[in-house]
Amino acid sequence: EVKEEEAPVVELYSYWRSSCSWRVRIALALKGIEYKYHDVHLVEGKQKADDYVAINPMKQVPSLIVDGVALTQSVAILEFLDERFPEPALLPKDFTLRAAVRAIVETINSGIQPIQNFSVLGRIGA
Repeated sequence: EVKEEEAPVVELYSYWRSSCSWRVRIALALKGIEYKYHDVHLVEGKQKADDYVAINPMKQVPSLIVDGVALTQSVAILEFLDERFPEPALLPKDFTLRAAVRAIVETINSGIQPIQNFSVLGRIGA
């Protein structure tokens, strides 16, 4: 008798305005992965609550919990999702095209996104 694999328990801690969180929500939707959503309201400082700091000591969103394992940092989460749930793939099959996609991701992740991040804006008084 073949047993069906149980669906993983997936929980996303996110904030609607977070571009990092958007990346993960888009990937979850593309892959058809159902998840429980937890709002972490950054403007209200919910990321500093003890129960959230226990999940993500960096006090950032997103955080994804899959079968009890907490994952942080959007690009690492995207890579995990693509490895754990390979279909449909987020990256192209061709290694040159995958490298091009990773370069675009890194440009956004390291070059554009930090400039509009709450922690950066708070430090410069914007």
